[in-house]
Order: sequence, then C-alpha cells, then structure tokens
Amino acid sequence: MTDKTSPEKAAKELTILLMYLTRFNEQSRFESDLDMAWKGYDFDIINELDKEGYIRQGSHRSKSVAITDEGMKVSRELLTKYNISDWK
Repeated sequence: MTDKTSPEKAAKELTILLMYLTRFNEQSRFESDLDMAWKGYDFDIINELDKEGYIRQGSHRSKSVAITDEGMKVSRELLTKYNISDWK
C-alpha cells in the first residue's frame, strides 16, 4: 500500500517544483546568481516556502522570488519523487 500525500503537502511540493521548472536567471542584470521564479502562486504557500528557506521573497511587492540552494536541492529530489525529467 502506498502512503498518500496530503493535498496541502502536494500543493507546496508542486509549487516549489513548478518554480524550479520555470526558473530564470538574471545574473547579467543583477549581482545575484540565484535562479528566480515568478510569484504567481498561492501566497500562503509562498510564505511557507520562504519561512522554510526554499525561496527568498525580498520585497513582498516584487513579482518574482529567488530560489535558494536548499530550494534547488529539494526541487531536484521532487523531480525524482514525481518521475519528472530535469532540463538538459
């Protein structure tokens, strides 16, 4: 029997996973080399991911977030969990 993931946990995991898969990098424009993602997801989940250290929101007014090294690591683990290929 397989353990089921709660809808709340799945929503959080899939949010960070989608941020990872749709990330971009603006190192040429800014001094940070962190990958960025658009902030168009549930705000409560975004706040939780920020508290857990997977992303950094910076200003709550910004339209994007920075994905931390820990967030990148967790996202890659979720790729395996959900059997999704990474970008080449």
